[in-house]
Amino acid sequence: MREQPDGAALLAIAREVLRKALLPLLPPERAYEVLMIANAMSIAERQLKNGEQAEREECDALQEFLGHEGDLAALNRDLGIKIRTGEMDNNTDAQRLLRRGVVQRVRESAPKALLPYGMA
Repeated sequence: MREQPDGAALLAIAREVLRKALLPLLPPERAYEVLMIANAMSIAERQLKNGEQAEREECDALQEFLGHEGDLAALNRDLGIKIRTGEMDNNTDAQRLLRRGVVQRVRESAPKALLPYGMA
């Protein structure tokens, strides 16, 4: 069993200290960098909380769609080639697959952006 707090909680605590205690002490021209670091910590926290499930689901969906096995990077490369050659033009299954992948990435990187669409 892991010690508490876990990695995600530690990132959240560190992010809050960075934003609330350290940011006010730094010169204003450093604020952007500190906020970028805090945002990166938020993304890492969400990824830790979500685990590998999203990547496994994406890999499974790509394998089913493309009809062959492979790792996630290779499958995405193969899909990219098909898109560039026009093979996926007007393919609603490909559009649905890509949309699902984009929504998942936004859930990790900027979940507030999905609120107006009821997808957060």
